[in-house]
Amino acid sequence: MIKSETKDLEKIYEKINSEENKMVEFLGEMIKIRALDPRSGGEGEYAKAKWLENELKKMGFKVEWYNCPDDRVPSKVRPSLVVREEGNDKSKTLWIVTHTDIVPEGDLKKWNTDPYKPFVKDGKIFGRGVEDNGQELVASLFALKSLKELGIKPKINVALAFVADEETGSEKGIKYLIEKKLFKKEDLIVVPDGGNSDGTLVEVAEKSIAWIKFTIEGKQSHASMPHLGKNAMRAGMRLGILIDEKLHEKFSKKNELFDPPVSTFEPTKKEANVPNINTIPGEDVFYFDCRVLPEYKLSDVMSTIEECVKKIEKEYDVKVRIEKMQFEDAAPTTPVDAPVVKLLIESVKKVYKNQPKPGGIGGGTCAAIFRRAGYNAVVWAKLDDTCHGPNEYAIIDNLIGDAKVYATMMS
Repeated sequence: MIKSETKDLEKIYEKINSEENKMVEFLGEMIKIRALDPRSGGEGEYAKAKWLENELKKMGFKVEWYNCPDDRVPSKVRPSLVVREEGNDKSKTLWIVTHTDIVPEGDLKKWNTDPYKPFVKDGKIFGRGVEDNGQELVASLFALKSLKELGIKPKINVALAFVADEETGSEKGIKYLIEKKLFKKEDLIVVPDGGNSDGTLVEVAEKSIAWIKFTIEGKQSHASMPHLGKNAMRAGMRLGILIDEKLHEKFSKKNELFDPPVSTFEPTKKEANVPNINTIPGEDVFYFDCRVLPEYKLSDVMSTIEECVKKIEKEYDVKVRIEKMQFEDAAPTTPVDAPVVKLLIESVKKVYKNQPKPGGIGGGTCAAIFRRAGYNAVVWAKLDDTCHGPNEYAIIDNLIGDAKVYATMMS
């Protein structure tokens, strides 16, 4: 049985290698079609979904459409597509969930080439959306295509979802599919929309995120007459230091699943107060970026912040407004021994001969949407993380290697 499986994998890997030019061409054709959210001046994913449906049908796949209504786009819908292949074990499904939407190209002057005309150089393909999320969409598709054309039946059911609206909240994409009850608790879900350059990070957990704005209201006066004013900047500086000290002191646990393994509390943005040197500012505004280990609740973090605010208000006779710019507790962690984690790690190790391991990140991914809904999901890809910037590229070797990883998981 093991010899048979090994021979099947060898055939699959050879097949994927032989498809390299087609995969690069497919990715290049796909990125020519802009799929932007209407808030970014786009018309959604419909045109790309129609092109993709046509290509999928040529490969022999039956295509399911899930149209989330959206009156803001000409088509009036935000489509997500699904293709399936039946496995020997029909009780569960391996889902690979990629997205068709992209972010705007940004300042064109910073691009060396047209972001919507694919350009291949030095083993890379350049263009908007090639890495985020075109590389993994194409890799997962050609993995399943290879099994299908070789007549190799997957171990379990396999489904590929090409979803809308990932870049702007997933309300019209993943969340819509969850509402439609496409997934089962025993399913294995991979969201290949993040990772690292050597393919060793299998993301299973995220920190809570709190972006907080502080506005200190004092009283403006001439700098030579400080007794007539209330220096909002001095109060703000003291508040920032106090918050920094208290949060690090109180929320000091370590969790080696994460890098860094601690909660982080960083003062970041500072708004201008007064335009000249000889004026005491009557208002001061600054922000904190907090990434908190899932062992803690953000409500407890806020309680500590509020205690600091009360102390400063009393000490400096000022008023402080707190605004939550982003405030989201971490989703449940996918267990490191979950079947999807173990299968992915085994498959990555087999293809890339490296040592992948479960880890946590400080940012948010759409896998958190699955986790909050009660599904075990992992995030993985081998990429250079050039997404959202100018001159975005995908490494062709990663495109081929990641396809082999997905094919290994399937077979």
